[in-house]
Amino acid sequence: MRLQIKSFSELTTDELYALLRLRVAVFVVEQECAYQEVDGFDKQAIHVMLLDDSAPADAPVQERILAYCRVLPAGCTFEETSLGRVIATKRHRGYGSRVLEEGIRVAREMLHAPALTIEAQTYASGMYRKQGFVQTSDEFLEDGIPHIRMYLDLEPEA
Repeated sequence: MRLQIKSFSELTTDELYALLRLRVAVFVVEQECAYQEVDGFDKQAIHVMLLDDSAPADAPVQERILAYCRVLPAGCTFEETSLGRVIATKRHRGYGSRVLEEGIRVAREMLHAPALTIEAQTYASGMYRKQGFVQTSDEFLEDGIPHIRMYLDLEPEA
């Protein structure tokens, strides 16, 4: 497995296509949720991909992506830095947790974020809790799917 971290301008057209295809396949088609997936924030995001090195080098990008998330600077969607679109192509193998860990590291080290705010699908909140996120809202519907807002303090303890 190999991590790849890129800004929007560093993504190849094949990578961007593969990421958008994956996100639409899961968040729109699989979850039967009609919403604008291409939301205008990808240009400001840092894109974090976990890639399968065992796949043939000439395999299409979408066949090599194991997990993905994007990290958004403060002021993009929330006052704090945020991350989202956390997705694993093969579930229950730890890939989602691994890319989440890397997204947190990117927020801390590249964006110097003191905290993260996310809106997590309620069913996945346990994965975020394991990383230290705490629930900060009651459950609410976002595009017909139950979500909760969560917060992670990234400041080192004194």
